[in-house]
Amino acid sequence: MGNDSKSLWAVWLQELFRLDVYKKSQGRIARQVTCAVIWVLVLIFTWRIWTLLGPGSQLQYPLSGLTLLVGLWVGYRLVNVSQFADFLIAVEAEMNKVSWPSRAELVRSSAVVIFVIFLLAAVLFGYDLVWQQLFVLIGVRPG
Repeated sequence: MGNDSKSLWAVWLQELFRLDVYKKSQGRIARQVTCAVIWVLVLIFTWRIWTLLGPGSQLQYPLSGLTLLVGLWVGYRLVNVSQFADFLIAVEAEMNKVSWPSRAELVRSSAVVIFVIFLLAAVLFGYDLVWQQLFVLIGVRPG
């Protein structure tokens, strides 16, 4: 088991320093969106480090810059690791099979959902009033 974890780390480190793109023409949208989300998280993390260190710290610029560069590179390489890239390629293939609703159908469905939510809210409000009055009548709750 120890050799498996060492070889896994060796493969990960080897993958981290490669420059090529795995299956370049497949799953581009899913990989680009995933990479963008990872980069946004890296930017938020870097900004948090920047604010935590404060303007008087000598480590503010180097640590934030290093975190940003390493995070952006890891985000880019992560979507090109073969196992993860194959997963994202499969996700995009499945998303292409989805039958998406038209704009009119989306508006109608949304209107129905909003109407039902308000209807259920009104029904629950009515039940609440009935129970409130019942508890006042039997003396459990003061009026």
